[in-house]
Amino acid sequence: MRSRIVSGSTQGLEDAGRFLETLASLARSPVPEARGLIEPGTEVVVARAPGRLDVMGGIADYSGSLVLQLPIREATFAAVQRDRERRLRIVSLPAGPADRAAGFEMPLAVFEGDGGVASYEEARAFFQRDPATRWAAYAAGVFLVLMREGRSRFPEGARVLVASDVPEGKGVSSSAALEVAVMTAVAAAFDIVLQPREIAILCQKVENLVVGAPCGVMDQMTAACGEADRLLAFRCQPAELQGHVALPEDLTVYGIDSGIRHAVSGADYGSVRVGAFMGYRILAEAAGLAVRKGAPGAPVAVDDPRWHGYLVNLSPSEFERLASHLPERIGGGAYLARYGGTTDPVTSVDPEREYPVRVPTAHPVYEHFRVGAFAGLLGEPPSEHRRERLGELMYESHASYSACGLGSTGTDRLVDLVREAGPARGVYGAKITGGGSGGTVAVLARRSREAEETVARIAERYAAETGRAVKVFSGSSPGAASFGVLQLAMD
Repeated sequence: MRSRIVSGSTQGLEDAGRFLETLASLARSPVPEARGLIEPGTEVVVARAPGRLDVMGGIADYSGSLVLQLPIREATFAAVQRDRERRLRIVSLPAGPADRAAGFEMPLAVFEGDGGVASYEEARAFFQRDPATRWAAYAAGVFLVLMREGRSRFPEGARVLVASDVPEGKGVSSSAALEVAVMTAVAAAFDIVLQPREIAILCQKVENLVVGAPCGVMDQMTAACGEADRLLAFRCQPAELQGHVALPEDLTVYGIDSGIRHAVSGADYGSVRVGAFMGYRILAEAAGLAVRKGAPGAPVAVDDPRWHGYLVNLSPSEFERLASHLPERIGGGAYLARYGGTTDPVTSVDPEREYPVRVPTAHPVYEHFRVGAFAGLLGEPPSEHRRERLGELMYESHASYSACGLGSTGTDRLVDLVREAGPARGVYGAKITGGGSGGTVAVLARRSREAEETVARIAERYAAETGRAVKVFSGSSPGAASFGVLQLAMD
């Protein structure tokens, strides 16, 4: 079977060419699940979405922060072909020789019932019942979200092939890359008109409501709207694009994987997010804002003309003035008895658990301020002083993560090694990325051979100390909107 590009271009993207070769040779694929997946004679649509490095902003996104994100070279491809049979067949190819392919199949009728559409709760339970197929929620969930949000009812099924070199559990957003690649390809294959920002917001619903991971929107926005070698700047209120900021000619950003697995669905990330929303609720009452309570534990509503529902709209000085109202920690039961719930629609307060409050509430307020300062410095003329100030803001961000309880021994050690090497060896700052508790460290470095060698030596030293396999991320690539889609004729 041969593939011909009807529209689109792979110019400058070697991974796109490799994926097309994979598609053309599926009949001879060493992966049994992939053989026969794509039928000849029917158009196939291909989309691509990259992972990302969280340069600044991180876990403040769910509190409305400005964030700065860099799409990385590694990406996920999704090929979608319409199928007359109303079934979903999804195959995820192995990323390396040690990995296994994954296959999933379901009738679309699972998402339908009595003329309606299945609830997100029902879908989440469906995918979580078998650990071996939970991964499929990220791809199949795209169809349910499009159905529930009124974009399509899918008179036909689909065959979906996924291939990715965005490593999982490394804090570089493999899940968002998968969601955005599949959503983009499905929309094109079924003639659903979506803007890039819409795709990102819908993909966040996939992760929040179908997968059940309480992430913010920055990962999906970067995968959908990012541009190569430029920082995507946007304010998460809920997703206001501020434009793209070219990396200064004298600077670049690397990522060093700690080898410690990261997951935004993990308990630490969830407790910090809940604590931040608890803090917002407490501060709203302290500031005299009107609060409407629902049933115990249900989301509350705040009439908030001051901060518009987002913690980051408190200035640091305003936060300090009100911070005495915040407990360091509070039990979930005690919190619910007094405050009734939080404004967060995707997390809930466990009455049997104790939550940190003051530090998780402080983090987004100060992180938003740091991100704004970082963005301003990027526009200043090149100087050693500017580079050092940018690096210090990253170190401050990392320290704040650790104060929230989202650090890890591995990422802390990598940041220490960067600090030890310092400006004399071309590196200026480092911070943990994304949801924290492991994953990857972003490193700000001079654009020079010396700095590149320094980063490589840091990775080698860390690997020798820990015995962990280490990956260095370098380079950038376009988001899904910049890549567009490839329409293929499969002969």
